Amino acid sequence: MNSVDVSILWPALAAGLLVTATHVPLGTQVLARGIVFIDLAIAQIAGCGVILADRIGFDAGGASAQVAALLAALSGAFLLTWTERRWPEVQEAVIGVVFVLAATAGVLLLASNVHGSEHLRDLLVGQILWVQPQQLLITACVYAGVLALWFGAGKRLGRTGFYLLFACVVTLSVQLVGLYLVFATLIIPPLATRHIGRQRLARAWSVGILGYVSGIGLSAALDVPTGPLIVWTLLLFGIAHYALSPRRVPATRAVAG
Repeated sequence: MNSVDVSILWPALAAGLLVTATHVPLGTQVLARGIVFIDLAIAQIAGCGVILADRIGFDAGGASAQVAALLAALSGAFLLTWTERRWPEVQEAVIGVVFVLAATAGVLLLASNVHGSEHLRDLLVGQILWVQPQQLLITACVYAGVLALWFGAGKRLGRTGFYLLFACVVTLSVQLVGLYLVFATLIIPPLATRHIGRQRLARAWSVGILGYVSGIGLSAALDVPTGPLIVWTLLLFGIAHYALSPRRVPATRAVAG
């Protein structure tokens, strides 16, 4: 591996660690609420904001597109906050419908774009190897604020606060690593550690870190797409952790006489 490879891999690894730091604690809450596909829906809505800004004429990587993505994601967050309050029993189904609508809207917006398939692939798979240092700095500052609020305020954030923080994080993450990695990082580590009583968060973080480190390293060694490979390494480390770690001791059962 030459020096050019290393110069590309370090920003990618930093991006993965930043995404892991925020998505693991949010993911535990997503699993607890039973709204697994919320990140796909909000990420897709944010992506529609970027696509629409590009369609209007703004630079897809500029500040205007970022604002458009954030506004779209916040609108989606407010919508899902309202639907959870109004129809909590079907919230997961509503999230699925919102995701499909946002995904198809993106396809329609890109239909007349000669680079439409490339934009759609970048939204889904991401370009983690081409992350720029300035992106990492902005993302790190926002994520630090989100984590401070998350661990400082906790349950006092309420439903609306959770959705708004979630929208801000996903808006940045989907443009940093792509929708597939956002979903995998949010769900796989918390899912693999759901049976852990103590130190669950630390263990879930370790699954995420190992998944990114090994995925990026293997991608460079094997010359295969980085994002999809990281999804698989996250899964493999998640399965290994679940299989090898002790289970939480269940409540004492009454013994039949």
